[in-house]
Amino acid sequence: MDKLSVIVPCYNEEKSVMLFYIELCKVICRMNHTEFEILFVDDGSSDKTREIIERIATQDARVFFLSFSRNFGKEAAIYAGLKHVSGSYVVVMDVDLQDPPSLLPEMYQILQTGQYDCVATKRSTRTNEPPVRSMFAHGFYKLFHKCTGLKVADGARDFRMMTRNMADCIAEMPEHGRFSKGIFAWVGFETKWLEFENKKRVAGETKWSFMKLLGYAFEGLTAFSFAPLHLSTLFAVLFFAAFVIFTLFCMFSPTTRPFSALTGLILAVASLQFFVIGILGQYLSKIALENKRRPHYIIKKTNLNNQKQIMPESRCGFR
Repeated sequence: MDKLSVIVPCYNEEKSVMLFYIELCKVICRMNHTEFEILFVDDGSSDKTREIIERIATQDARVFFLSFSRNFGKEAAIYAGLKHVSGSYVVVMDVDLQDPPSLLPEMYQILQTGQYDCVATKRSTRTNEPPVRSMFAHGFYKLFHKCTGLKVADGARDFRMMTRNMADCIAEMPEHGRFSKGIFAWVGFETKWLEFENKKRVAGETKWSFMKLLGYAFEGLTAFSFAPLHLSTLFAVLFFAAFVIFTLFCMFSPTTRPFSALTGLILAVASLQFFVIGILGQYLSKIALENKRRPHYIIKKTNLNNQKQIMPESRCGFR
């Protein structure tokens, strides 16, 4: 009998956890020839999320949890889940029911054919989403593909089911500043895409503000491409050419006010310098973080000890 491991990152989701668990159990009952393992990863929640998960775990032997010592981020939660599950197939999905559990039987059947290593999902529509966010997301996926050569479907979700082999390959990638959608694309493997209409959160509010999404997008781009560095070089060439043209114009134009023009040019050059320094700082900070070799997460509490051994380096999220 195949075993499906479901990884569920949670952060301040006290209103959603039980609703998600009920819906997931309805699907599990229909897949009665499959064994399930549900791993909730509490990403340092400050509400009652952990207490609710612990209560569920005491009543259902299929439910396990990892609780972080603080908020390390969703990417760390996904990584921790991949390091600790043991199923033949691994599922990653959100707890807010924007990822419909009803798709699990279809995803499992597709993988059973042996033609694919992963069944991924994407939204066919972006209804109920702010237009600015939709426009930004659409543009980002195009830019990401152009800069990295990796194809990430527009509207792609982290919600997917993958084989044990693919899950292990992803878990062996220990870098910080993770961008899972990019990692899923980078490792390759045959992937089947399923589409579904965008759904509202079942409860609570999103933890992703526009600025957080913007930072996450830039993090993902710099994690897989050196295009921003090449872009800064291009800007330097263009500004030098503009400087030469401007100098010649000032020399031969009797109406130009040198001081005002020079002030504007200095400000433009200074802006470019700060822009380039910012890009360099992003890459240098990545190098510094990797060299520190700090763990991706620290586990404060878990019930996995009851079923399987956790090595000390795994408890602290080391490679």
